[in-house]
Amino acid sequence: MPAGFQQLGGETVTGTFVLSVFTAVLGSLQFGYNIGVINAPQKMIEADYNATWVHRYGEPIPTGTLTSLWSLSVAIFSIGGMLSSFCVGFVSEWLGRRKAMLINNLFAFIGGSLMGLSKLCQSFEMMILGRFVIGAYCGLASGLTPMYVGEIAPTSLRGALGTLHQLAIVTGILIAQILGLEALLGSEDLWPVLLGITVVPTVLQMAFLPFCPESPRFLYIVRCQEHQAKRGLRRLTGRLEVGDMLAEMKEEKRKMDMERKVSILELFRSPLYRQPIIISILLQLSQQLSGINAIFYYSTSIFMKSGVQSPVYATIGAGVVNCAFTVVSLFLIERMGRRTLHMLGLGGMCICAVIMTMALALLDSVPWMSYISMLSIFGFVAFFEIGPGPIPWFFVAELFSQGPRPAAMAVAGFSNWTANFIIGMCFQYVADLCGPYVFLIFAVLLLFFLIFTFFRVPETRGKTFDQIAANFHQHSAGGMMDMDMDLDKPSTELDYLGEESIN
Repeated sequence: MPAGFQQLGGETVTGTFVLSVFTAVLGSLQFGYNIGVINAPQKMIEADYNATWVHRYGEPIPTGTLTSLWSLSVAIFSIGGMLSSFCVGFVSEWLGRRKAMLINNLFAFIGGSLMGLSKLCQSFEMMILGRFVIGAYCGLASGLTPMYVGEIAPTSLRGALGTLHQLAIVTGILIAQILGLEALLGSEDLWPVLLGITVVPTVLQMAFLPFCPESPRFLYIVRCQEHQAKRGLRRLTGRLEVGDMLAEMKEEKRKMDMERKVSILELFRSPLYRQPIIISILLQLSQQLSGINAIFYYSTSIFMKSGVQSPVYATIGAGVVNCAFTVVSLFLIERMGRRTLHMLGLGGMCICAVIMTMALALLDSVPWMSYISMLSIFGFVAFFEIGPGPIPWFFVAELFSQGPRPAAMAVAGFSNWTANFIIGMCFQYVADLCGPYVFLIFAVLLLFFLIFTFFRVPETRGKTFDQIAANFHQHSAGGMMDMDMDLDKPSTELDYLGEESIN
């Protein structure tokens, strides 16, 4: 057993627990892979769309139609995720966490197969449908994975292991970028394999999941199956006596039974929840409308316009920066606080967007500006992973207690995927219209989100739900939140996250 695991909270970690966490985060890995995979083969996919059009209609595809088809191929992924993210709560309660992940793999298998066979069948419709289906898989996986990991993790490890979801996503993006190299799978003949290979982690997850226990919290709190919950706890912890953990679940169930569920409409109608849900939505929008997905989806073409001679390698460099700074954020998040890191990330991204715009605008007259634009993209990605990447999901989980959290997570997830879709669908058109000045739009949005965070978003590190709720009661009429309450005590909010609903 790796010593590094033992040092996290002093918990003993069993092989079953490691297998369960690894198997679950394969879903997050696929999520990231399918965000990044569409970028590198863009020109070859567009050429294939043109060849299909010529085969059918005997003439080249109109430029506007090609742009629309490509934008739809990118953005329909988000529509699938947007629709399925609303179903995470229902599906996970109906089937259970483990079985839901198992059945969800059918979407990944169907989506991967459709994309992989689209060139052979000369059908861009198959490609677009495959992107929609794999998006539906990712929408469910983005909720089921952190939910399952959060529920099986010991309390002392829950915060650290909760960040594995984001780390697996950025690792998946990096793997997609590396495999997208022309020397590997990014060639004219092999790009369908690049898209279809997403079925490999699907097969792995389907093979390993039967050996993983169902979430004991789900079994006891939702299904009231005490015997099965005990058996799952014994497998995960390696301990025969699990009475203390069961007692914690009993207390959690008692609190949950006392707190009624809150509907989505009530979140907006009730003065108690209105301000936290608006903050949650705007934090999700700050993640997606920051422009980061424009970098992920269109980085190769952005680097080409920047005059970089090997744009694919520059894109991989951005992926490496992405992974490295995700790891950095894991160490900073409990030390500096969520609000501080989020503002640092937004401010840094805003500055990088302005520098990127200036570099792209001056590129024709000053050739060495290509290096400045590349460095600004790397800085943009780094600041994203310090703040807006991981932080919004922490806030949503911590601003709401067990009763309203499922509805709040559904709204937050829907907001996130909707903004993702808007960027994927519109960026290419806006970039063609605005040219090098497109990132000024993101700079303005980032400045707005920075100002909003400064004046309206409270610090949640080290605060209980009662303290956060009292803060909103005190300041619901307006004014800045109390940012300095009890920041020196150990973080306790994650202890309340028995079920990390619909993350």
